[in-house]
Amino acid sequence: MSDERITYKSAGVDTHAGMEFVKKIKANVHSTHSPNVLGGLGGFAAAYDVSFLKNYRNPVLLSGTDGVGTKLELARLLDIHDSIGVDLVAMCVNDLLVTGAHPLFFLDYISCGKLNIEKMNSIVSGIVRGCRQCGASLVGGETAEHPGIMKEDEYDLAGFAVGVVEKDEIIDGSSIESGDIILGLESSGPHSNGYSLLRKLYLKNGRELPDSEETVQFLKEHLMKPTRIYVESILKLLKQEVVKGMVHITGGGFQENIPRVLPESKSAKIYFDKIPETYVYSKIKKDSQMDVLDLFATFNMGIGFILVVSPDRLDSTIEILSKAGESVHQIGEIVPGKKEVIFS
Repeated sequence: MSDERITYKSAGVDTHAGMEFVKKIKANVHSTHSPNVLGGLGGFAAAYDVSFLKNYRNPVLLSGTDGVGTKLELARLLDIHDSIGVDLVAMCVNDLLVTGAHPLFFLDYISCGKLNIEKMNSIVSGIVRGCRQCGASLVGGETAEHPGIMKEDEYDLAGFAVGVVEKDEIIDGSSIESGDIILGLESSGPHSNGYSLLRKLYLKNGRELPDSEETVQFLKEHLMKPTRIYVESILKLLKQEVVKGMVHITGGGFQENIPRVLPESKSAKIYFDKIPETYVYSKIKKDSQMDVLDLFATFNMGIGFILVVSPDRLDSTIEILSKAGESVHQIGEIVPGKKEVIFS
């Protein structure tokens, strides 16, 4: 047996580096805090003052958790870490938004093989950016080193968000009727879905960066674009009480996500020619040779968020969203059916 004394650091966990990391991100994290956040970063629990809920008639808290999936592997290979945190926030708060909820606060969990303070700081800066975009406070998180379990340069992320909405203002799709209009808001690209397929398609052996510099640039410029956060735009629209249903197009694409908001006797008819043609999806379609229905079942195809409104509120809805900076497309309508997506 060796006479060398075993320490936590020699086993692969540097608690001093962890403390330095917390100090480094403290000011950045604090910049997201609303007056409702109590205490400081580094405590055992996050405290959030909810006394303002007395101003609601019947407040309902909603929560959601999500990750970024294997888009993290592209971030690792390309050494681009300052946008992946935006993805993490977006995947959580866009889901809350579907119900009409206003995001309140966010927590993150980062696991890594070895704590690289510069890299972790870059990730957290993205989380902060995402929280600022949606008005949520980053109230805390956890960073865990997993030596021997994960490679030194590997990491994984998970996020957790809480929002609030009036009980009688929850949007659940129950009022959707035949003849209602389906609007789509443009995405910034694949967002955070379909990356297991994309890695197989564009990485060498599915694990290494391709030799083609053109393909590497495509990965950087298009596949690493952060997920669009729709909170600010949609909350402006919700003040008008015009929305009957909303959908965040994530894993499972159109066919899996849209039916989640439809009444049992209704279907969504989507018109192929109304979906915006984008460079990124034209390239993926050409390079993969996938069937178009499989593409729509895997990716958002340029539409990251969907709304259902009545025909008489169509023009005002488009006007509000356009003024808020969204690119809006009338992509379909509600028809009688069996809670499914019909393409035409």
